[in-house]
Amino acid sequence: MRNVEQEMPVQKQVSSSEINNMGEVDTFSPSELERLKILKGGQRNNKILNIFREIRTELLKRSKKKNFVCMVSSITHEGGASYIAKNLAAVFALDKAKTSLIIDGNLYAPSLDRLIIGGSNLGITDYLSSQKVEVKDVVYATGVPRLRVVPIGQNSEGAAEYFSSEQMRRFIEELRDRYHDRYIFIDAPPVIESSEARILTEVADMVILVVPH
Repeated sequence: MRNVEQEMPVQKQVSSSEINNMGEVDTFSPSELERLKILKGGQRNNKILNIFREIRTELLKRSKKKNFVCMVSSITHEGGASYIAKNLAAVFALDKAKTSLIIDGNLYAPSLDRLIIGGSNLGITDYLSSQKVEVKDVVYATGVPRLRVVPIGQNSEGAAEYFSSEQMRRFIEELRDRYHDRYIFIDAPPVIESSEARILTEVADMVILVVPH
C-alpha cells in the first residue's frame, strides 16, 4: 500500500505535470480491471465508456469546469451507486489533465479498498475520530493512474456524527483545495435507507441518484 498525499505540500496547488511526476503504484492489468468492473480507455465495448464520458461532460458543464465534490447514492441497497461512483472517478482520471479521488462513505457495504494494491490500514472514519490521523494517512494510490481512494477505515461506530462534523468539512476542503484539477466523488449508502447519505449531501456540490432498472 502507499499513501500519496504526503508527496506534495498542503499549501501549494500543483499542476497536472507535477501530479504525473508523483508516480504510481503498480497499475491493474486489463483482466483485473474487468474483474473489478472498472472501465478503461480503448476497451472493446465503447458504448458504456461513452455514456460515462457524456456524464463527465455534463458534470463539468454544470460545475463550469471547476473542480467539485459529487456524492453518488442509490435508491436501494445494491442499487449500483458504487459502480457508478468508481467508474466516474476512473473516467475523469482517463483525462491526463485531471485527477480524481473517491471517498468510501458506504458504512454498510464498503468496497473501495479493493482498488488499493496492498490494502490499507486507515480510512475516513479513523481520520474523523482521531486528532492524530492526518489527511496524508488516509489517501491511497490505486491500480488506476491518477485515481486516489480514501477507504472507509476501521472506526465506523458513530459515523453519522463524524460525517456531520466540522472536521469532515475541513477534510473535504483540504482534499479539493490541494489540487485545482482534482474531482472528488463520495460513494454513499442508499439515500432512503440511511441518515448518512442525507448528511453527506451537505459537503457535496452535486448529487447523482442511481435508480436501478
